Amino acid sequence: MAVAEVRANGVDIWYETVGNPADPALLLVMGLGAQLIDWPAGFVEQLAGRGFHVVLFDNRDAGLSSGFDEVGLPDVPAILSGDRSTVAYLLSDLAADAAGLLKELGIERAHVVGASMGGMVAQQLALDHPELVASLASIMSTTGARGVGRPTEAAAAVLIRPPAADRAEAVANAVAGARVVGSPGYPAPQAEVERRASAKYDRGYRPQGTLRQYAAIIASPDRTPGLREVTVPAVVIHGADDPLIPPDGGQATAAALPGAELLVIPGMGHDLPVQLWAQIVDAIVANARRA
Repeated sequence: MAVAEVRANGVDIWYETVGNPADPALLLVMGLGAQLIDWPAGFVEQLAGRGFHVVLFDNRDAGLSSGFDEVGLPDVPAILSGDRSTVAYLLSDLAADAAGLLKELGIERAHVVGASMGGMVAQQLALDHPELVASLASIMSTTGARGVGRPTEAAAAVLIRPPAADRAEAVANAVAGARVVGSPGYPAPQAEVERRASAKYDRGYRPQGTLRQYAAIIASPDRTPGLREVTVPAVVIHGADDPLIPPDGGQATAAALPGAELLVIPGMGHDLPVQLWAQIVDAIVANARRA
């Protein structure tokens, strides 16, 4: 494993690589408020073991990459009403960060895999920088169309919970949130959720950055028209029991991407249960081979 930081698109991006640099590159893009350590290590190792040089990174305003605290907090109600003056950046900027990272690493093309908001960024990367994308895998994500992928009331409450006052509250919130949005067919052990939440808090707890990322999601345009022009092989993977981005978000994504494969997994919510890693990795690998 290699760990480093690069300056790309005017942003300091913290990244790691796993696997043989001589293998085809595979870029992993994580979701809202998430860090590169939110990709389970065993999942990453399975991808590397299938013949990929895996690159994973912290998006801006998350983990150890550059923050934007100087621009302040977004006014979410105003953004929803059409006033975007407090939006710090859009998903296209996050995609440009990912493109810049690939270029700094000398990677001409990569298989791109994104989860949740990371799926949105991966889609945007395929729209804005198609020359860099060899194949696309969008996991538990949506198109940005306002009528699909809307969270349930309980899941929305997890999304807008106030920031934790301390480490113990952050961990407790993560456990409570996992009960709501996690996979009902494959519930994660509480000790494992606590371990991951503790590691995230200790590495970089940045709730203000998460709010700015959320503003980027709601202020960015619908990607559906652009997705219809994507020509690389695509697979859309979604949990049948996802309450945060329900399956209609994945279905809309697959319908927009020409020739996309759609894999809806029963019992899966808005996470990556260890019991499903092999199935998800198989789908990613099969899609990459179509390229």
